[in-house]
Amino acid sequence: MATAHTVQLTHETIDLTAVLDAVEGEAEGAAVLFVGRVRDHTGEREVTQLDYDAYGPMALSEMEALAEEASRTLGAVRVAIVHRTGRLPLGAVAVAIAVSSGHRPAAFAACRWLIDTLKERVPIWKKEFFADGSEWISDRP
Repeated sequence: MATAHTVQLTHETIDLTAVLDAVEGEAEGAAVLFVGRVRDHTGEREVTQLDYDAYGPMALSEMEALAEEASRTLGAVRVAIVHRTGRLPLGAVAVAIAVSSGHRPAAFAACRWLIDTLKERVPIWKKEFFADGSEWISDRP
């Protein structure tokens, strides 16, 4: 069975329907969609907005490698990963990941692994703006 993947960095609003549509197929019985949004707090600090920056070519290459690895090791048939860059307001979708597979356990496992591993390995950086200042945040261990 051939795999098909979509990876994208964008400054535009992420179209969740398009992300989910990218993993549609007649052979897959399960599809999972993860949506990460800009929240209004980190710990006790009030967040006002976020900036995301990325090293584009390397980020896209690593996102494609993650999609391939999820297919090879976790049973994902189709993967879509879309991450937004630039300044994002509260509530905006920052990242969307969709996975389809033959059955739900593989789709859930692959989607969870993809978001966790994306935060560890893909060169995308987040700057949080607070009511009292700003700072670059690292999700990497």
